[in-house]
Amino acid sequence: MKALVCVKRVIDYNVKIRVKPDKSGVEKDNVKMSMNPFDEIAVEEAVKCKEGGKINEIIIFLPMIYSPNSLCRDVIAFLH
Repeated sequence: MKALVCVKRVIDYNVKIRVKPDKSGVEKDNVKMSMNPFDEIAVEEAVKCKEGGKINEIIIFLPMIYSPNSLCRDVIAFLH
């Protein structure tokens, strides 16, 4: 069996969120981004299932909307 885990970047939970001056959204420029904490839990559970023999393969889905370089490193760190 295979497990599909979707992972996305979000504004880091330690960052104070600021609204844009025109109130059209949230400031994302020069803000630390990290893996969604709930997605971290999903990756950890998939790894546990693989180690327990319940699944054979973990497939990670990263939406390519953002630059995924640092996010890929975080996911790979979980898998090794």
